Amino acid sequence: MNVLVYGAAVSGAAAAALASAQGHRVTVYDQRSDRGLTAKGFQTVVGQFRDELLTDVDLVITSPGFPESSRPVVAALAAGVPLVSELEFAAGLLEVPYVAVTGTNGKTTVTTLVADMLATSGKRVTAAGNVGTPLSSVVDQDWDVLSIEASSFQLRFIERFKPEVAVVLNVAPDHLDWHPSMAAYATAKARIFENMGSESLVVYDADDRGASELVARSSAKVCPVSGTSVPSGGSGYVDGSLVIDGVRFPTPITTRIHLVDLAAAAVAALRVGADREAVASVIEGFDSGAHRREVVAVHEGLTWVNDSKATNPHAAVDAAGSYESVVLIAGGRNKSLDLSLLGEVASIRAAVLIGEAADELAGILARRTVVRATDMADAVQKAATLGQPGDTVLLAPGCASFDMFDDYKQRGDVFRSTVLDVVGRRG
Repeated sequence: MNVLVYGAAVSGAAAAALASAQGHRVTVYDQRSDRGLTAKGFQTVVGQFRDELLTDVDLVITSPGFPESSRPVVAALAAGVPLVSELEFAAGLLEVPYVAVTGTNGKTTVTTLVADMLATSGKRVTAAGNVGTPLSSVVDQDWDVLSIEASSFQLRFIERFKPEVAVVLNVAPDHLDWHPSMAAYATAKARIFENMGSESLVVYDADDRGASELVARSSAKVCPVSGTSVPSGGSGYVDGSLVIDGVRFPTPITTRIHLVDLAAAAVAALRVGADREAVASVIEGFDSGAHRREVVAVHEGLTWVNDSKATNPHAAVDAAGSYESVVLIAGGRNKSLDLSLLGEVASIRAAVLIGEAADELAGILARRTVVRATDMADAVQKAATLGQPGDTVLLAPGCASFDMFDDYKQRGDVFRSTVLDVVGRRG
């Protein structure tokens, strides 16, 4: 079979290697660089896309770097050439059950938690997909079960993808620079369960309207989870414990979004073979991790929190609404999303704005104290000046980082190091 892979980066390279190992004739197309694949023996094409590349091609495997409106994708669909995502291609070779996790925010956390719960139970398992390890790079290994993070980019082009358990965490506007509309984005997310029947399970955040509405489309069995209660027929939180399938799991966590993550992961992991003791151990030792509401410092009455992972308005609003009085550091590159939701968060007392979206946010937050900063160091200094005892200085940008940083991790790292430097100098 002649296979054309769109993209020479991590996802595309893994798909190309897997397709080649399956005995297919592989060509890799990338607009910018072959990323060393030519030297590894692959036929590559770099530069402007030409429709002739689709001649005699039996299958196109596409990467997230190619929006559905991009010329290569449109051309393949117009030519009638089967086109699938790297996730779909790799999943078609799996012979073990898998959990798939999607949602606007929280995917990586839950995908990792599911894998941790299963590994602690003695299962051969790994986390793969959008979490950073392409599914194509692990399908040829010996697993009992897999935990897969599935983005809307990957789900848009699936055909037979069928998880044993699908987790839908939340659905809010995001990636509208990739999808043509919010409806298209939601439809892509919903594809996670389109092949699942009544024997399968869909776990969803009952506190999230978008997730609840999306899951109503599913024909699979559903399990609602909540970070504020135990919904009927589901699992959730009450009186210091998560209640999962009627069993109490004590937890020191009180943040709603983290409780939802833990509950969803526990339901999914137990469904595919985790044992209760392992689940309890992971819940007890849960740490939200770097860049996810990470408390960096508490000094002179100010609590400094790094939520650089809040790369869209939904995540930023949820974060800011979790604290009583907030000095918000926000901004970056807007992904064609509606930032006005931030203007409705009553706990935001003041804001320090950075990046390309600073002017837009300044208008939205005009009724608060608003200042602009030239870079993260300047933002931290100004936030320290604006902060009052009892405030939380929260980095929750609501935007992508690429106007100023390589990614959200670098942005969070710079915030953390700057805060620690400022706190140290102040004694």
